[in-house]
Amino acid sequence: MTTTAQIGSFTRSNDRTYTGIIKTLAINAKARLVPSDPASTSDKAPDLRVIVSGVEIGAAWRRTSKDNRTYYSVRLDDPSLTAPIYANLFEGDDGTYPCGGAPGTGGYPARSR
Repeated sequence: MTTTAQIGSFTRSNDRTYTGIIKTLAINAKARLVPSDPASTSDKAPDLRVIVSGVEIGAAWRRTSKDNRTYYSVRLDDPSLTAPIYANLFEGDDGTYPCGGAPGTGGYPARSR
């Protein structure tokens, strides 16, 4: 069994926002993932924005795994980080939304192409 790092845990609200905590060596903060502006016309625009203390530190794009599970591919980028952090946010068996891992490992959905 492969173990992957979990860097956060979130709950989903009826208004499509996710609220939880991101915890890494550089970040330990309450975070919200909020829907992006629906008026965006770019196909590359993120579906969610990652907000910590009123500041956007990342974004997430909706994806579908090979086994047809919906998840979000998350990119965190903050000046305190030496490089961006990539993770996946997906619905867990208990209704919570763990965030972490690398695509296709340890039960995290593989990115569809």
